Amino acid sequence: MRLALDGDAHAYRTLLGAITPHLRNDVRRVLMRAGRGTADLEDIVQETLLAIHLKRATWDRTLPFTPWLNAVSRYKTIDALRRSGLRKEVELDGLEDALPAPEGHGDDALDSRRLLDALDARQREIVEQIMLMGRSASEVGRALGMSEGAVRVALHRALRKLAASFRAGPDGTGTHEN
Repeated sequence: MRLALDGDAHAYRTLLGAITPHLRNDVRRVLMRAGRGTADLEDIVQETLLAIHLKRATWDRTLPFTPWLNAVSRYKTIDALRRSGLRKEVELDGLEDALPAPEGHGDDALDSRRLLDALDARQREIVEQIMLMGRSASEVGRALGMSEGAVRVALHRALRKLAASFRAGPDGTGTHEN
């Protein structure tokens, strides 16, 4: 890489040829660990090689090359996984049907309040804002200083907690178990 940065085109071609198998192995390992196939392997390797080409001047000549190379590869692979949907998206439409009103327990408002009291303050705020007031995750995120993704994750966790509390019943004995 030092020779390539000094303008030696042959050294640069040799370097790219030598690092490509290393990149393939690294990307393949990350894809497999993420439960993904290798269909995007070559695209990610090419994106990584392009990033190395474009950012090669940022490599500090006084430091070893391999850690810098591995970092570029890791970030490009993570970016590709994110673009392809590594993160699980939670569909918010229709979630109000996920928590049916308890039957035979008197006032539904009291049962709803009991369920919401099982949540911490931030989770309760998110559930109330999105599920009861109809605000979007991005609106709630801005109001609470959170990213939209963080709001969606918190909502998903809160709804799971609400469902568990509902199944446990008002006295925690499991009277709502299916």
